Amino acid sequence: MKNYFIMKSIILPFCALVLVSCNFSNQNQKDTTVVDFSEQSLENINSTKSESNQKLRVAVSAIITPRETFIYYEDLLNYITEKLHYHIEFKQRKTYEEVNKLLANNEVDLAFICSGAYVIEKDKNNIELLAVPVTNGRPFYQAYIIVHKSSNIENFEQLKGKKFTYTDPLSNTGKLYAEIRIKELGYDLDTYFDKTIYSYAHDASIQLVAKKMVDGATIDGLIFEYLAKFYPEKVKNIKIIEKSEDYGIPPIVVPTNIDPKIKLKLKNILLNLHNDSIGKKILNKLLIDKFIEGDDENYNSIRKNLGYIK
Repeated sequence: MKNYFIMKSIILPFCALVLVSCNFSNQNQKDTTVVDFSEQSLENINSTKSESNQKLRVAVSAIITPRETFIYYEDLLNYITEKLHYHIEFKQRKTYEEVNKLLANNEVDLAFICSGAYVIEKDKNNIELLAVPVTNGRPFYQAYIIVHKSSNIENFEQLKGKKFTYTDPLSNTGKLYAEIRIKELGYDLDTYFDKTIYSYAHDASIQLVAKKMVDGATIDGLIFEYLAKFYPEKVKNIKIIEKSEDYGIPPIVVPTNIDPKIKLKLKNILLNLHNDSIGKKILNKLLIDKFIEGDDENYNSIRKNLGYIK
């Protein structure tokens, strides 16, 4: 049986961790727990305003907890509002699958999604690549396997039989990479870890490790580096024991039936952001060099891991 813990305020993450601790002792050995450190959705909260009556619906996958996600993207969304002269309606869902459904059902016009979720939805021909960020000169990122800095665990194989955190069922760095490693070692996915948790946010996974509620986690390296730069106290008790190969970076996408004129305007705004002084400051806050037109082939390593290609 799965147990769901839904915290209605992100100001109480430690209380959520206490609940997780209690749950470990009461659930069946191989159950998967789902932990939510915040609201399930921030739809329409603090949506950016414009004098125009036209609306651009923007979805963001919850790579970090909801209010932090809005804060993370707020300046960029405001910039797009000013350039496009549209009112932006900000949507967020707890799972990557829910954001994919918004795209498939034409309920959003623009979305920031995970690379694993991109591959799944792109191969259904529901979305198009609009732009991708470049960080440290490259449009790639990595999964990090993390443990507490005081842990004697030094490699992934030593996590066998331990408590482990995944981010989301569709997450490349937050789940798929760890599953690939288990298969490489010749073990069964369902029995490798003693217990697993879905945190639904990479920073939440980091909290679980930092508080010693789990032994390890697989996370998005971009989020770790962002926290290390701007909130070092959040990762001070974390040790990275492994980094993955390079994967195509989480992209910005649009539904396939978007108005071509809107698509072109959005692409031009993003691709020229680094040429604008205000835009450059926004990118610096996000640790992004610039946006470029993405190359779908960069995601073939994820397709291979998913079994889409051999």
